[in-house]
Formats: sequence, structure tokens, C-alpha cells
Amino acid sequence: MEMADGMRITTVEMHTGGEPLRVVTSGLPEIRGKTLLDKRRYIRENLDHIRKFLMFEPRGHYDMYGVYLVEPDEPGADLACIFIHNEGYSTMCGHAVLALGRYAVDKGIVRNPTAPSTRVVIQCPCGPVEAHVEYTEGGQTGAVAFNSVPAFLYMKDVEVDVPGTGVVTVDVSYGGAFYALVPASRLGLDLSTASIQDIKQKAGQVTDILRPSLQLSHPDSPDLAFLYGTIVTDGNDIFSDKETANVCVFAEREVDRSPCGSGVTARIAQQYFRSLIKLDQSREFRGPAGSKFKARAIKEVRYGPHDAVVVEVSGKGHYSGECTFTLEDDDHIGKGFLLK
Repeated sequence: MEMADGMRITTVEMHTGGEPLRVVTSGLPEIRGKTLLDKRRYIRENLDHIRKFLMFEPRGHYDMYGVYLVEPDEPGADLACIFIHNEGYSTMCGHAVLALGRYAVDKGIVRNPTAPSTRVVIQCPCGPVEAHVEYTEGGQTGAVAFNSVPAFLYMKDVEVDVPGTGVVTVDVSYGGAFYALVPASRLGLDLSTASIQDIKQKAGQVTDILRPSLQLSHPDSPDLAFLYGTIVTDGNDIFSDKETANVCVFAEREVDRSPCGSGVTARIAQQYFRSLIKLDQSREFRGPAGSKFKARAIKEVRYGPHDAVVVEVSGKGHYSGECTFTLEDDDHIGKGFLLK
């Protein structure tokens, strides 16, 4: 399907901890499918030019992120999300959920909000996520906390032969998406001094090597069984009063400016099932822009063949503007391009 003449797409611009979120509010064509995964598949196969139009230059950039809001098929869900980025369509996005909690209350998607906290159920491709939005009697929204889908440590001590570094061991953990987790020191880096480009290169190498060789499975759908990216950490995995930092490199070597909500969820699952933390021990995670999320494992659950935990992640999204995007008939470059 080609770009329609006279296309006009409107958005609300947000960010959570510095990570952008372009919320599409109007202008999408009909999205077909009975389930959210059906709709995600339909968009990928038929409407991918719109993702490029919105995420790529000249309207976006290499590390842009966005979301389509669609009708949920999950009973009790207030809204459903299809997440978009430089490579395609992710299964979960914590920073987006934190922003969309506020958005759903502020825009009246959730009717009759209640103080001091309003419940919002957001259907993500990985499953429904329950968010709780701070709300005052005066109508002001604040911080948001969400309870993740079941998160689990999928594989321990996977060996990866990284060019220029040698064999390193990583864990693979699931927090709504699958991530490889590796301390920066194993890649010959110091997270506090290394450049983002160096981190991105090493993390990208790990992902590129693991993706074709790692056999992943998901209890609900094969559409969810792929390695989303690699998270490089400071190695501070044992619970303490000290915060822990990480950089998430996902999709096509896109760098998350925030601590990464699904990545933080995966790290909590890793730490819990390595017996480094206990239930209800809150940890603070810092992303490369300096923003912080708090997270804790709140209960144990069984998820298919996996022992898992539900993780609570908290943070706050902010509004940064509104946009209307158009395309002139003769503007072929304007359909979207990327300079790496």
C-alpha cells in the first residue's frame, strides 16, 4: 500500500525520562485484525510506509519512538497499543506505558478518574498491563506505576564470541520483550565513561550474534519470541541503596534515553531469580539521559513453563508538544530516510 495523496497525521508528542513517544491521534487508515497481534501483523505487512513516514527523517530520527492507539480486544482494557521504532514493531514498551497512563486520563479515555490514583489497563502486544496514575481532585496527573506482564530469567550464562573482545557470558531475560543482559566490564567498557557510540557498537554486536543462533520460545505466541536487544549494565546487580545504571540498545541499534521500562523489568527478573534481591525490595535504575525509574518484584507467578515475577515500575511521562504531519505529492524524500 502506497502513501495516500493528501495524507495528514496528527500527534501528541511526549517523553519519559528523555525517551520520545509520538502518540498518533488521527490520520491512520483502517487497521484490520481481530486481535492486537493480528493488527500488529497487518500493519507490518500493509502499512509499514507510515511507520517510516513518522519515525524516519525528516520528521523523526534514528532513535525515534511512537505508538498507534487501537481498539483493545482484551476484556477490561481501556486502550491498546502498537509500538513503532526504527526497525519495526516492539512487543512491550515501559516508557510508553508510563506516558500513556497520563495520556489516557488526561484525554478522557478513562472516564471518571478517581483520586488519589486512577487505574488504567493498557493492552500491549505482550499482554495487558495495569497502570496506576497519580490523580488529584483538581484533575492533575502525576507519576505512574505499572505492573508488568510475567517476567522471567530465560537463560543463564550464554557464551557470545564478540569480535575484538572475546567470549563473554550474558543472561537472557524477559520483561515483555527478550533482552541479553551484560555488565559493561565484560565488554571492556566502563559504563560511566564510555561513549554512547562505543556502547551501541558492542551491544549491537552481541544482539547481532545472538539473534540468529538463540532459540527463543514464548508461552503465548511465536510473534513474541525474538531477541529485542542488549542491555549493558554497570554490574551492580546485588540489592543495595546504591542506584544501578544501564543502557538499552534495541531494535536496529536504537538507544533508549530512559532506563527502559521493559528492560528494567527484565533486570529485576534476572536479579530475583539469581537470588540477588527479594520480593518488594525496591531498586532505582538510571538511564543514559540521567533519568530514573524505580522497580521491584511484587509477586511470584507461573507463566507457561517459567517461574516468573510481576514487576512494578514507576516513572513519569511529560508532554512536549503537538504536531500535524503532511506529505506533498512530489516529495519522495519526505516519505522517510535514515542517516546512520
